[in-house]
Amino acid sequence: MTTTNAGIDVEVTPCPACGANNRVPRAKLAAGLRPVCGRCKAPLRGEGPQIATDVNFASLVGNSPLPVLLDMWAPWCGPCRTVGPIIDQLSIELADRVRVAKLNVDDNPATAMRYNIRGIPTLLLFKGGQVVSQQVGATGKSDIQKMLDAHL
Repeated sequence: MTTTNAGIDVEVTPCPACGANNRVPRAKLAAGLRPVCGRCKAPLRGEGPQIATDVNFASLVGNSPLPVLLDMWAPWCGPCRTVGPIIDQLSIELADRVRVAKLNVDDNPATAMRYNIRGIPTLLLFKGGQVVSQQVGATGKSDIQKMLDAHL
């Protein structure tokens, strides 16, 4: 979201680690500075899950030089809200090894249907644009890490 703050053009960015909203001046982003969260000091840009949609899915997953961990979720899903922060944390910790993305199945039904998603949360791991692993249901960080380690 873009807004102005005392005449300064800023972007409001939620922290992927703690959820706090941060106002980041666009001039600092243009200068190449990497902002961190004012509350927890986690990186705000360049690390963290990307938003996948029906429109950008092919370029996000198919053209990625890194494996892609895709979290298929919905905002009304309790187990999805449990897994979400784990996915956010892994996206920061593994930024140099795995691209992490989230796809809201309610807003992007074509991709959900393409991969026959019947239950959420569903985690799909892609390598070279192909699914190499799938995990359905809420699970802990160690289980997700094991899934990733088996393919990295």
